[in-house]
Amino acid sequence: MMFSGFYTAASGMLMNQRRLNAVSNNMANQNTPGYQAKKVIGTTFDEELLRQQGGIETNIGGGSPIAIVAEEVIDFTQGNLKETNRPYDMAISGNGFFVIQGEGQEYLTRNGNFDRDNEGYLVLRGVGRVLGDDGPIKVDNGFFNVGSTGGVFSENGQLLGMLRVEEPADYDALVQNDNGTYTSGGQTTRVYPTVSQGRLEASNVNLGKEMTDAMSVQRAFQSCGKALTIIDQMNQKTASEIGKL
Repeated sequence: MMFSGFYTAASGMLMNQRRLNAVSNNMANQNTPGYQAKKVIGTTFDEELLRQQGGIETNIGGGSPIAIVAEEVIDFTQGNLKETNRPYDMAISGNGFFVIQGEGQEYLTRNGNFDRDNEGYLVLRGVGRVLGDDGPIKVDNGFFNVGSTGGVFSENGQLLGMLRVEEPADYDALVQNDNGTYTSGGQTTRVYPTVSQGRLEASNVNLGKEMTDAMSVQRAFQSCGKALTIIDQMNQKTASEIGKL
């Protein structure tokens, strides 16, 4: 039974470490435009096995529950839109993500805090160039306007490109990166939400809730750690007593 308790406490520590990582990343990205909070949902090995078998019970022996991650859930609720009056800032009202050309792959993001690189292309710093329907969008001298449908126009009215906004067919197929961008393992569809220039979507992180969750997870992590210490001491005492026989 001591080994069973050891596995329960150890799995609890691993589970709570995953939760703490998610909470810490949410807090670190509170001020990242368009960032969407993530939550780790836990379960036990027996419950997950039962779920995957469609509710058919399988006798796998008795023992203490082993904690595992059931899923990581992202809150896709739109954040508040804030006025910045900065021409490179853009925000999406509705569903969809901007598409960024990174190194070797495309990324999806709600972060419209764009800039212009030294070649005149719109970029998301640290990620890559902003894609339009016909490729990266070049704004040359930086004087441009963005229409509500995502059209980027030069100061004399010439169309420079249409911001490419995509929505995944399956949001569960999105993989969130630490900086709030996503990679998609499934299909996406071109959509036409309202795009605003001079505004940014704030993150949907609730800092008060995240701080409360962080304290709760830390306490649970410490409790599992203390349990492991006690079990280890019991094992050492048992081994010592056996050695005296």
